[in-house]
Amino acid sequence: MIKVGMNQVALPNGETVTYREREGGEAVVLMVHGNMTSSKHWDVLIEALDPKYKLYAIDLPGFGESTYNHTITSIRDLSETVRQFVDALNLDVYALLGWSMGGAVLLQYCADYDEPAEKLLLLASGSTRGYPFYGTGPEGLPDINNRLKTLDEVRQDPGRTQAMQGAYDRKDKELLKAIWNHLIYTNKQPSPDKYDEYLEDMCTQRNLAEIYQALNIFNISHHDNGLGKGTGEVDQIDIPVLVMHGENDLVVTKPMTDEIIEDLGDRATFVNLEGCGHSPLIDDLEQLKNTIEHFLER
Repeated sequence: MIKVGMNQVALPNGETVTYREREGGEAVVLMVHGNMTSSKHWDVLIEALDPKYKLYAIDLPGFGESTYNHTITSIRDLSETVRQFVDALNLDVYALLGWSMGGAVLLQYCADYDEPAEKLLLLASGSTRGYPFYGTGPEGLPDINNRLKTLDEVRQDPGRTQAMQGAYDRKDKELLKAIWNHLIYTNKQPSPDKYDEYLEDMCTQRNLAEIYQALNIFNISHHDNGLGKGTGEVDQIDIPVLVMHGENDLVVTKPMTDEIIEDLGDRATFVNLEGCGHSPLIDDLEQLKNTIEHFLER
């Protein structure tokens, strides 16, 4: 049985972050979770990956058991937290693995820092051009003609932010479960006990609107994403990148994934995860594990 420990470290930015640490060999893989989750949601993959890898999975500020003392205003705020974490533990990171929002965080991280790792792995990642936040229309559906621009607008949106925040505040697990069954666990569901643990973990998030807006304005491409021109920082990413996307993903669309591939060019290797939605960890753990290990080992 491989030992997995829970630890904390205080960072210079005033946050104390919690992280999971799995014993292993010398090759360090650092894992960054997505929105509405924490390091908890990596648990099945942490158990499955080859024991030769030393694994760290961080709870970003405002998620899980980490503090949230300073309001997030951008994806870079999160990537800088990751950097401070790496420095605090003096990690020599071999590979970075980001899921959904965590992919955007690591794209920014790799654009900002020299020699961030040898490899970057993106799982159902937010695009290099951001993840748009559309206002709620009269029928309760996203209005693609109404891209929200400010944090206040995002906070006040009834269809996503207020509905989800209300579920958090009430710990309305049934509503959260219904949403996840509709959008995330479309093919398979976790075991009942594990699902309940995940639902409990979702309710720890304290920065929902800020994360929505950080993803909305994120743009390291050379393209205008509807809110403005990109920074072009994607050009600074100079390591091999694995782009993994579930063919049935309802959260991150294939066009968003295509944007990443276009912006990275020949630095990107694409793998279609067959039969998977937004959570290949639950849909097909073996396929995900084999895909990741093949890229790490080649």
